[in-house]
Amino acid sequence: MNKIYQKRPYYLAKITPFIGVDIIKVLIGQRRVGKSYILLQLMDAIKAKDKKANIIYINKEESDYDAIVNYRDLIVYAQKRSVAKANNYLFIDEIQDIENFEKALRHFFAKKTFDLYCTGSNARLLSSEIATGLSGRYIEIPVHPLSYREFLQFQKLPSSEESLMKYIRYGGLPFIANLKLTDEIVYGYLQSIHNTIILNDVVARFKIRNINFLKRLLEYLADNIGSLVSANRISDFLKSQKIKTTPNIILDYLSFLTSSFIIREVNRANIKGKKIFEINEKYYWEDLGLRNSLVGYKVAEIGQMLENLVFSHLLRLGFTIHVGQLEHKEIDFVAEKEGKKVYIQVAYLIGDSATKDREFGNLLAIPDNYQKIVVSMDKMMGDDYKGIKHYQIINFLLNYK
Repeated sequence: MNKIYQKRPYYLAKITPFIGVDIIKVLIGQRRVGKSYILLQLMDAIKAKDKKANIIYINKEESDYDAIVNYRDLIVYAQKRSVAKANNYLFIDEIQDIENFEKALRHFFAKKTFDLYCTGSNARLLSSEIATGLSGRYIEIPVHPLSYREFLQFQKLPSSEESLMKYIRYGGLPFIANLKLTDEIVYGYLQSIHNTIILNDVVARFKIRNINFLKRLLEYLADNIGSLVSANRISDFLKSQKIKTTPNIILDYLSFLTSSFIIREVNRANIKGKKIFEINEKYYWEDLGLRNSLVGYKVAEIGQMLENLVFSHLLRLGFTIHVGQLEHKEIDFVAEKEGKKVYIQVAYLIGDSATKDREFGNLLAIPDNYQKIVVSMDKMMGDDYKGIKHYQIINFLLNYK
């Protein structure tokens, strides 16, 4: 466990209030977003306050723990290493790889022997098993790729347009701080991560046979960031590519992909009636670097990638996000958190009156007084327009909370 790492205080601050509290702490997120290192950071924080703490660490991605196959193995392993006159802390990394793990967590929780922490990379498995077996006894802490601020810290870069473009191009997986930022090197690494996620968390978990179809589906989603997507529309596209499938199969595969956190689904909501539409969703990528390693980085798609950046920032801040529908107008994001609501439009550049009328006009048509924001790449901006805040993207990523 003696590994050198860069701290991520944002997550430590979220988890610290629950150290020693009788509740299971579950860190969830895509593989390689840094969950393991956040656990190490937590362990060091615990040891700094409790010199006699007995910390047991299990990482199912390491072969040292291959013998822990099911919940019985986990119980035996942990109990053998508990200490009678000490505070015992149990950390389990990638717990979904242990069969019936929730039975072990329920056992530990009942015995109150350990302060429990675990991570997982499969939303469907975690939500179904933990919610069923441990309802009310756990708290989920989502972990995401590096924010733009964290990216600057990890890369030791000043904030600038050049740094922002590197962030957009290569994404925020923490390990790339150890790599030279070139397409060949970074995308080679990211493609290996992409394969690991797809093979371990999708193909193996859901026993998928048609891997080629899954790949084409991901490529379609990568090329359609921020576009309204339906199973029928995808089916028609794939048929044009000589790939036969059905909308139901596509819906299943989409759910498998979202469960691995590699993509995120955003539903549409009627702004006036608050109705959630069940068709024509949008999909965004958890990490733009992974997306770019799959289909390539294209400057012409910068508008789509900016929209993805804004979505990721809102998600990281804990907002619940929908695409807003106001009659025939669309609002890119309706974000809500703890009684706070904000409407956001994203544009590459607002270079003419038509674009300004569209982006600001859609927001002005919303009949309430919640905050309204336009985010763009424009370097020089005038005053806010009719009460609507205009953020330059870097300013938004660094300062909007």
